[in-house]
Amino acid sequence: MSDGSEPKLLSGGNPQIAKGEGDAPVQAYIAAMPGWKKPIGEALDAMIVAEVPGVEKAIKWNTPFYGVEQGCWFTSFHCFDRYVKVTFFRGGSLDPKPPEKSKYPEVRYFHLHEGELPDDRFADWIRQAAALPGEKL
Repeated sequence: MSDGSEPKLLSGGNPQIAKGEGDAPVQAYIAAMPGWKKPIGEALDAMIVAEVPGVEKAIKWNTPFYGVEQGCWFTSFHCFDRYVKVTFFRGGSLDPKPPEKSKYPEVRYFHLHEGELPDDRFADWIRQAAALPGEKL
């Protein structure tokens, strides 16, 4: 933050980070993730970068977004009290589908709880999601 203070934590411990494009705002978000959520954010970011070389990043609505091209997103994540929620915008097209449903049929979620990190199945979802058309937001 410009005044040197730490980012405010919103509901569920989600960091309030200014909207921005590129790696720097995403890294600021991850650095501000509280407690057990920070290693999950670090692991998610590292896995997405490893699976999708040249991935585009941005912060929108206090949430990191990832896409193959700027402005077209395939995944994001957000802190809640009991888990970090990963959104797959075209999750209904993934095989197997991520387990958590949305009110939007194509959107699916995956929740990572304390002590959990993304695994090989998650890496496969990232590769599949990156190959699908991104969501313009």
